[in-house]
Amino acid sequence: MDFLAILRTLGALGIVLGLLAGALWAVRRYELKLPGHLIGGLIGTAGPRRIELVERLSIDARRSVALIRRDDKEHLVMIAPEGLLMIEAGIAAPPAAVPAPTPHKDKNEDKADA
Repeated sequence: MDFLAILRTLGALGIVLGLLAGALWAVRRYELKLPGHLIGGLIGTAGPRRIELVERLSIDARRSVALIRRDDKEHLVMIAPEGLLMIEAGIAAPPAAVPAPTPHKDKNEDKADA
C-alpha cells in the first residue's frame, strides 16, 4: 500500500472513533435510554414494567442483598459467588409515596422581601 492509502485508512478510522466517542459522551451527558430492549430482533416493552430493582446493599466485597419488586410483591435476595439465596419472598410492597408539593415563590415576592 502506498502512503496516501494508509493515511486515508487512518483518517477514516479516526473519524469513526471520534463519532463513537461523541455518541458515548452524549449518552452519558444526557442519560439517554433506548425505548425498549431487543427481544428476538424486535423492540419490546409496550406497557409498564412489572419488575424493578428497588434497592441493592453491599454486605462485603463479594456479597450483596437486593430488594426486587414484581407486580405488587417484593422479594429479598442475597447475591453471592456461591449463588442466589431467597431470604424473604412475597413481602407486600408499600404504597407509592406522593411527594408533597413545594411552595412556589413569585419573583416579585423576592424583591418585596429585600
